[in-house]
Amino acid sequence: MELRLLFLLFCSSLLVLPTHLTPSSAAKDTDTHLLQPTDQRRDGYISVLLTQQGIDFAKDVLIGKAISSLIPIQLDDIEKSVKIPLVGTVRIRLSDIAINEATVGSSRAQAGRPGIQLVASGITAQMSLKWKYSYKVWFVEISDHGVASVQAEGMRVGVIAGVKEDGGTLKLSVLACGCQVEDVSIDVHGGASWLYQALVDAFQNTIKSKVEKAVAKKITDGIAKLDTKLQSIPKLINIDRTAALNVTFVSDPIFQSSSVDLQIDGLFTSLGNALAPAYHRVGRGASLYYDDESRMIGISLHEDVFNSAATTYFNAGYMDWKINKLPDQSLLNTAAWKDVYPELYKLYPDDDMTLDVKSASPPVITITEDDGNAAIALDVTVKVLNATQVLPVACVSVVSMFGLDVFDEGLKLRLAVLFLHWFLMILGVSLVLCRQLTLLALHKSWGTTLLAF
Repeated sequence: MELRLLFLLFCSSLLVLPTHLTPSSAAKDTDTHLLQPTDQRRDGYISVLLTQQGIDFAKDVLIGKAISSLIPIQLDDIEKSVKIPLVGTVRIRLSDIAINEATVGSSRAQAGRPGIQLVASGITAQMSLKWKYSYKVWFVEISDHGVASVQAEGMRVGVIAGVKEDGGTLKLSVLACGCQVEDVSIDVHGGASWLYQALVDAFQNTIKSKVEKAVAKKITDGIAKLDTKLQSIPKLINIDRTAALNVTFVSDPIFQSSSVDLQIDGLFTSLGNALAPAYHRVGRGASLYYDDESRMIGISLHEDVFNSAATTYFNAGYMDWKINKLPDQSLLNTAAWKDVYPELYKLYPDDDMTLDVKSASPPVITITEDDGNAAIALDVTVKVLNATQVLPVACVSVVSMFGLDVFDEGLKLRLAVLFLHWFLMILGVSLVLCRQLTLLALHKSWGTTLLAF
């Protein structure tokens, strides 16, 4: 009987409470909670902190992508006249010079002013080329041609990239880029005995210079292409057919010695709207901050991120429900309520009922020094389905306050409703019974008790 008395009170809250979560399980998870309020001023509602581990991961990915996209690197042809003892002046031409493969010995990345510095060292590059020479002995021209393998060793590449906010996107630019080659070894296939030494003496430094310039130019061009891709990233990401997330950057990244802080607008908006709902409390409200030194990314979500999502879905009508099925279907029949509302059962014996649940206003989510809370106000209309018509018989106004926390589940974060703080219910004038029902209040606990009726 007590279950039936409290049915209307809890039916709306059951829609949002996770069925698998109990007070005992919540207590066990206290060591893993990630809800930490912060009142630090933020330019964006979402702050993303790329840690050193994240920077290193991005560096490894970028180097791998760079090698696969930059290789092969084609170098310009080289031609020189070389004096060879006992032979004379020989015209030597190197063509089809290409870097075909590169391996990186070590690399490091560091954030700081004025941007991100990336250094790769111990690079070995495998190259190939074609050679051809010609010279005259008296009036007879002698020529030959073949191929050679070249290995550039001890290469070191350094890049400083600047990142600025530009119209809501990030603009990437090369502030400095350089390449140094320590040594070049040449393996000539075929040719005269003097050819090897001639190539080494005449072309070694030239090949070094060509490699250094070509690699630096290729990296600069690659960063320019990456910048173009960054500019093409959409400023709104569609979540579904109703809402989109504003992912525009609102300020320049903040570079520190071992991290990069990115500020993102982060508010939800309805599809078709140019702007998200206006919020002006950045820096005053608290934020949900997820920070783990073992992770690559730390993230701070201002409470208005959640509130903008709630407002967007509320305005779209997603917080209205029609309930005609329950695990205990007998509760949606007037027979289950004959001891509570005898008049109702007399008027509509054994008739089925439905519940129309409408959110009176968007849920309000707040993050305090102690915990996070979500308040939701619902209007529940009880309707009776008789043989001829659907009649509203009661209206219930419900205000609930829930405690929130975030839990780490591997690659996912879960926002969980931990417990019911308090529950306030007002039963309005019954359209059938025509009597004023009293205010119902419940004590702050899971073991709620009926105080007045």
